[in-house]
Amino acid sequence: MSEELKNNLHEIKSEAKAYLETNIDYYSLLGFKVSAKATGFILKIFALSLFAVLSLFFLSFAAAFAIGKALDSNTFGFLIVGGFYILVAIIIYNLRKSIIDIPVLKKFSKIFFD
Repeated sequence: MSEELKNNLHEIKSEAKAYLETNIDYYSLLGFKVSAKATGFILKIFALSLFAVLSLFFLSFAAAFAIGKALDSNTFGFLIVGGFYILVAIIIYNLRKSIIDIPVLKKFSKIFFD
């Protein structure tokens, strides 16, 4: 009986060790998957933002020069475009929770919990 109990204890010990190793492997793969998805999401946002900012930069110069030509003063064209961006920044700041915070939180929640 004692020998059988020893064998069972050794078997339980080896099974528990295998279970823990499997769980460690699973959670390390899960962590890798989540970090890969999050990194991919951040890189996509960065790349899209970079191209959007560059496009906006050139369009702003074109608009400023066009407005400046229409008003016969490039200074006024640049002031109007700058004022427009300040107005947009104030609007975005006031609506930041609904347009930035909540969608980003939902996207990261989906990445981490799915």
